[in-house]
Amino acid sequence: MSNKLEKAREYELKKEKTIPEEQRPLFHLTPRCGWMNDPNGFSRYNGEYHLFYQYYPYETVWGPMHWGHAVSSDLITWRYLPAALAPDEEYDGAGCFSGSAIETEDGKHMLVYTGVQKKEDENGEIHEYQTQCIAIGDGENYTKYENNPVIRADQLPEGAGIYDFRDPKVWKEDGKYYLVVGNKTEDKDGQILQYVSEDGINWKFEKVVIKNNHRFGVMWECPDYFELDEKQLLLTSPQDMLPEELEFHNGNGTLCVIGSFDKDGNFCEENCQAIDYGIDFYAPQTILAPDGRRLMIGWMQNWDTCGIRRDDFPWFGQMSFPREISLSNNKLIQRPAREIENYYGKRISRQNVLISDSASLSSIEGRCIDMNVRVRSTETDLSYNKFEIRFADNGKAYSTIEYDPTQNIVKIDRKHSGSRRAIVHQRRCKVANNKGEINLRLILDRYSMELFINDGEQVMSMVVLTDVKAEGISFRCQGELLMDVTMHELERA
Repeated sequence: MSNKLEKAREYELKKEKTIPEEQRPLFHLTPRCGWMNDPNGFSRYNGEYHLFYQYYPYETVWGPMHWGHAVSSDLITWRYLPAALAPDEEYDGAGCFSGSAIETEDGKHMLVYTGVQKKEDENGEIHEYQTQCIAIGDGENYTKYENNPVIRADQLPEGAGIYDFRDPKVWKEDGKYYLVVGNKTEDKDGQILQYVSEDGINWKFEKVVIKNNHRFGVMWECPDYFELDEKQLLLTSPQDMLPEELEFHNGNGTLCVIGSFDKDGNFCEENCQAIDYGIDFYAPQTILAPDGRRLMIGWMQNWDTCGIRRDDFPWFGQMSFPREISLSNNKLIQRPAREIENYYGKRISRQNVLISDSASLSSIEGRCIDMNVRVRSTETDLSYNKFEIRFADNGKAYSTIEYDPTQNIVKIDRKHSGSRRAIVHQRRCKVANNKGEINLRLILDRYSMELFINDGEQVMSMVVLTDVKAEGISFRCQGELLMDVTMHELERA
């Protein structure tokens, strides 16, 4: 074990003991201490789910990237393991960037990641050179391959840029190993490259899976590539996007490309859409569960909103709640992983409640809940113009979900949540025209809200750092409507 990794492990073990459990979310994974960004190495090994993450243990800001490590039996309650990787070799001394994991033929756990090295070119300019590396271990301790990197710049196809080349996602198929990796071309456009290997160590470039063609942002990060419901899906996170109506927003976003293979095995696009329409969601990674479900977790944060933070917190960043994903009419459907039901506590239900101004319902409150709200008009014609759910409310600070049935738009808003920073606090998305009927499912944890619209047709996520004592929930409308509410309190098993 290197000195850097040993130091990180000693530090996180000591620091973790100073963090009270109530200062963390109840169900969303946070870093053991310090900083967290992208999920890495989401995999099954030795009967457990393993989730690694981009990690800087020493401060709550981005630094030289390590890999943090946690395991779970049910995707919800996580147990920390020692840091898995540290930037301790020449080829990854500037950071062990994102990647994935897989079980090898001989039963080992292999991590595939991007090593970053800073070098000076002939003009005296410093560049980050990114290569793909592996480390092999037993589920807790990992040894970097002695002949890293395993994919270098000389294995890039013509026109590929040599600086932005990162985030490998590995899988096995027909006895071979495959991986896809993000790349920015020499003319500054995103593309996804595919490599193949017989042993997981010796890799050959196979093909360009897809080119951005200057449509969605610039560099395409954190690709994932898999079959789902007889279609082929590519998930990626484009940087520096321009907005397109309410489908894609400015900055770093998420993209799901749904397609199929032609007779020559080429990926053919059929539909492109955002993955999450909220403020805080990036770099999702998926896994195939033993029961056949495709599960997804993302970093519940936004690079442009890192200024929203609690200075009194010894951690920054959290993962989304795990989601089951599927397809319907060639569109992505996302629902909270069903394991959440094992954490249901008290159930409260109110049916056919008439709302004509504002209302608070007895016992409908809390910051760790799974709440389903269905609203509909009282008449054949539209009987209301706006519906609002106000939550995390203490009379001064609050956040809102707003539905406009005339424009078929849902908006999330945290500008009154207590933040003093003038950054992104609102986001909107277009929803189905259901003549004023909509179903809204909220997963609230202590410091986040994830909204699943119309049984998962769209999802909107955001971090909410209001004091956890702000538990008020109320409902408002312009006009009148009927509302059904079913709420489950969430509790540790």
